[in-house]
Amino acid sequence: MARYTGPVCRLCRVEQKKLMLKGDRCKSDKCPINKKRSAPGKDPKARPGKRSDYGVQLREKQKLKRIYGMQEKQFSLFFDRALRMSGITGENLFVLLERRLDNVVYRLRFAASRSQARQIVLHGHIQVNGKRVNIPSYLVKADDVIEIRERSKGLVVIKEALKEFGKSGVMPWLQLDPDALKGKFLVSPRRSDITDLADIKEQMIVEYYSK
Repeated sequence: MARYTGPVCRLCRVEQKKLMLKGDRCKSDKCPINKKRSAPGKDPKARPGKRSDYGVQLREKQKLKRIYGMQEKQFSLFFDRALRMSGITGENLFVLLERRLDNVVYRLRFAASRSQARQIVLHGHIQVNGKRVNIPSYLVKADDVIEIRERSKGLVVIKEALKEFGKSGVMPWLQLDPDALKGKFLVSPRRSDITDLADIKEQMIVEYYSK
């Protein structure tokens, strides 16, 4: 399936939740979710019907998939890999998603959103352990060093995104030297560490794929 190229605010309206697809811009008062706009294609005056169990499970899967900016086939492959790992499948899935290079670039404040981080990786601006990596789905390991290439350190989009580091820092499983534009992936996070996605019910996603 082709990547979605329409207005991302529409996806948030579908899920009736801020998916932070535009990064910090989603915190603006202009966000359609703040205005309590109805889901696209729905009559604003219509009374919402009760969702089936399948419908609830589907929405949880769609929310998580859209937050990380993945296509259906790729997301299902990540789930299959999480299923084969030892431990709890839902928690394994979160760990794998957080280890994606585009997500780590976003978490290190090198990009304002995951979609922007994906472009930065694809355009070859990122090095992992001193080697250029341009694959957004590359899985980062503990103690890997992620940095901006020397020739790319002057990019305005990266400098603008880094301003968020001064406001809220980085996640506890990461370490960042903002002056050197270099970060480190200290350890794979636990599910409880991913506090900004605490409302996602991963068990619903496991049940969805178990059908």
